[in-house]
Parts: sequence; C-alpha cells; structure tokens
Amino acid sequence: MSASTPTRLGAGRFIESAALPANTVTTAHELTTIDGAKVHGLLRMLPDATTVVSIMHPRMDTSHHVLVPELVARGFAVWTQGTRSTNNDLNLIHEQALLDVAAGQVFLRDMGFSRRVSLGQSGGGTLFAFYHQQANLVAADRISTTPAGRKIDLASADMPAPDGAIFLAPHPGQGNLLLRVIDPSVADESDPLSVRPDLDPFSTTNGFATPPSSARYTATFIEQYRAAQAERISRIDDKALARVALAAQARARFKRFGDVVDRRASLAPRLLTVYRTDADLRFTDLSIDPNDRPYGSLFGHRPDVTNYGLIGFARLVTPEAWLSTWSANYTNADFFRCAPGVHSPTLFVEFTGDVACFPDDARRMVAALGTDDVVHKHVPGTHFGGPIRPGEPTGAGLAAVDIGDWLDERFPG
Repeated sequence: MSASTPTRLGAGRFIESAALPANTVTTAHELTTIDGAKVHGLLRMLPDATTVVSIMHPRMDTSHHVLVPELVARGFAVWTQGTRSTNNDLNLIHEQALLDVAAGQVFLRDMGFSRRVSLGQSGGGTLFAFYHQQANLVAADRISTTPAGRKIDLASADMPAPDGAIFLAPHPGQGNLLLRVIDPSVADESDPLSVRPDLDPFSTTNGFATPPSSARYTATFIEQYRAAQAERISRIDDKALARVALAAQARARFKRFGDVVDRRASLAPRLLTVYRTDADLRFTDLSIDPNDRPYGSLFGHRPDVTNYGLIGFARLVTPEAWLSTWSANYTNADFFRCAPGVHSPTLFVEFTGDVACFPDDARRMVAALGTDDVVHKHVPGTHFGGPIRPGEPTGAGLAAVDIGDWLDERFPG
C-alpha cells in the first residue's frame, strides 16, 4: 500500500490521507434500526482499542474520511457509518437519522468499548448535536413527531449518549445554512433564470465586482437581502406544508373509505424543486464576517455561475425533507437549539478559511454548548480540510493533531 491515499471529503475535494497501520482490523457491519431500516458501517481498529470515535454525516459517505488512519494510528477505533439517506437527501428526515445514529451507538456499546466519542464534520456536527440532545432527555420528553407531523418513536429507542463530542468545521445546521445561501432574487420559482434586479447579488449595481475581486455590499443591501432570504424560505415552507396536508388528507380518506385512488394520492411525492442555493453574500464579499477564506463557495470559485447549476443544497426534496432538514423555521436539527443538550466534554475545531462555519457562527455555537468542558481550536484550513493556499499544510492534517492530542488527554488508552 502506498504511503498516502487520496480521500474525497466533498464535491471535488480530494485530500491526501495517510495509509492505515498494517495491523489494522477492518470489519463491515449491517445494523437494523428500531424502525426496521438497514444501515451500514465500517469498524477499523488496532487490537485492544478501548475508545471508539464515530464519524457520521446525515447524507455523505464517511467511510474513507481523511481522519480515519490518523486516529487508528493513535490507537483509537474508528466507526464510520451511513444513514438511510447516504448520498441521497431527497427524503432526508433528520428524526429518522437519529434512529440510525442510535443503532450505531448501541452496536459500539455492545461491542464492549468503554468510551464512545462522536465526531461530526460539517452537517455531521448538527446531526450529532441533535443526537446528544435527544439522547440526554428522558424518553418521554423526546421528539415524537417530525415537522411534517409523522410519528417518530424516539421514546422507545435505546439512545446511549456518547462520552465525548468533537465538532469539526460544523455549520449551524442545514436549515440555517440554507437561510444564508439561498438566492432571494428568484422572481419565479418555476424559472431558474428569473431575477429581481433589486436583490440580485451578482449585479454590479448592488455591489458585486468581477471575480475574484471582492464585492462590496452596503449595509442596507445586506439587510434587505437577508430579509428577502427569510421570506423566500417562508414561501417554500408554505408550499411544503400545503403539499404535506394534501398527502395527509388522502391518507385519512383511504383509511376511511379504502379507495385505491386515495392511496395513490397519499404516496404521490409532490417534490419541491429549489433553484439557486449558492448565493451567500459572504462568498463574494470577503469583508462580511471576515476570516482567511478564499473567494468562492463550497461548490466553486464562481458563485455567480455555480448558483445557477445543478449542484447545490436542497435542489430536489420532498416536502417532508424540506421541513425536517432545510427549513430554518421548522427543522429540529438546529445546532444553536440542540447544543445546550450536549453535556459531554467537547472539542470544537474551527477552520480559519471556512465558507460554511464562519467566525460569528462558531462563536455562537461554542457559547450554546451545554457543557463547561469545551476546547475551541482554530486551525488553518478550508471547510473540507484542504489547505488555504497551495503548498500549505492541509487543515485536516493539522486538525488531526489537535483531535488526537485532545483524545489522548481525555480518553487515554
């Protein structure tokens, strides 16, 4: 095996990772959740490891996460697990994802590990914050319905709380993230090219500059833009709620009358198409909440172009997934609201060139945590753990040192 292996952390992001130690034992496992879903995970460890680190994300495959070999080499077991929505967030229901996390934590507890530590990067941070919050509640106080009104049986689930928490470049939750990246200048939800000129973030009239020169938006425009972003989210909320209601009415009619037509209507997905979700003003105006980030977004160096492309957040979702995951108004998976429920010793790693976890976000997230045992590290790097500039050390490599040292101190083998 070569000394390093390219590891993909996100769209178009490849980072060199170290090879696993030669005596690493790798096993694959299929788990069944309390509601009957099948989820899969990989356990990698050296003999006699007693502490296990769980790496998860609600919709990304973390099986080849760049930190796996680094942590295994330190003597920690690493569990990388998918949810039932891996690589497909069309119907990502965060409340169901908690049952997926729970299945993994039960498995690791039953495997005999004396200490379990969660590690969530990006959206995995909020997933684990949400899990910690619900796991630390008495069963009767846990969430019993999704934002769309469907029953979810968290009360019956065995939800072992992890002994520690690591948040690596976490954003404030997919709903809060979308609230800042959605383009409010869309004039017609059925037309991806429709634009309201007064809200167009890529118009020089409103302060945009030719890339890669930083834009300069006025305080007035920023205020109007963000208000309009919230208004667009609310309009899509209304559409999602209306479509959820149609399905619920059809289910009720089917239960009453048994007509197959109503059964079909209850199952019809009524998908939402959400255009242009790569338009955070901070991507192009580097003076807003400044850090060491390069110009551009998670999806490319030209948000004025990628904003109109296929790749982006929440492009195609069910109404139920919109409400559970992407709506800042309805999602339960909100880092700021979930963080007070995190009671375990916590390491929070902020990348100084991040374009998803900005300095103000990070300060607020750390302050919201429900434990006094918090270490907040600032590491040079981009959101996916790349270097800020070519030739510099990767953020992932630097973070691995801080994470390993923290684990060694808190959970020595």
